[in-house]
Amino acid sequence: MVLAVLQAVLTRKNTITGIKYKDDAAIFAWELINEPHCMSDPSGDTLQDWIKDISAFVKSVDEKHLVTVGLEGFYGPKSPKSNMNPSASAYEATLGTDFIRDSQFPTIDFASVHIYPDHWLVTDKFEDKLKFVKKWMLTHIEDGDTELKKPIMFTEYGLSNQNKGFDLSQRDQLIQTVDDVIYKSAKRGQSGVGSMIWQFMVGGMSEYNDDFGFVPWERQPTLALITKQSCRLALVHGRSRLSPSIKELCAHRR
Repeated sequence: MVLAVLQAVLTRKNTITGIKYKDDAAIFAWELINEPHCMSDPSGDTLQDWIKDISAFVKSVDEKHLVTVGLEGFYGPKSPKSNMNPSASAYEATLGTDFIRDSQFPTIDFASVHIYPDHWLVTDKFEDKLKFVKKWMLTHIEDGDTELKKPIMFTEYGLSNQNKGFDLSQRDQLIQTVDDVIYKSAKRGQSGVGSMIWQFMVGGMSEYNDDFGFVPWERQPTLALITKQSCRLALVHGRSRLSPSIKELCAHRR
């Protein structure tokens, strides 16, 4: 059943363009499953087998697109980096997931990591949360450089607007912290190559929003941060390779 569903999705034709999803350049990558856990098998072996089989099947149907798992980035109980997990109670060791093991398959093109310091940490001190974010990112970038030998994407990060004492400048500080780590990594040719904010919205979508969503252009300092990061990462790859739309966007920043 699962493979039949995957086959149907990968080979479905876009009703507007007529292009099959597996051939569509508008699709960046396939994420196998969002934040997978298998608490019935804390060893991680069950989830390992699933990732191996499903990623191989996706690649057998679609050779053009990148594939990632959708991990939060937690380390397993046998990992030498298990002490880097956010929980002091070793909760993450019960989830049946392990960042290194789950990301090592050749059918996984880049490793995914999430960052939710306000949900993961018990501290109310925002400065401590930012310190954790930087440390969490750097240790996973190190994994990409030395263990996995593949790119690391921080595919979800955000800050809840329901936090005690929340103000919009805190979200900006989080974005700036993540952006700076990614930019330095990309400029040095390291494995940390990008990040995705959870979550961008547009006007009229409030019924689909959660406590993380926001409309970026409704707050100029936030929009300026996002634009700055887009432009400086684009320039890392060379001005001559930029699309006309990116060139225009970045020209307006100066």
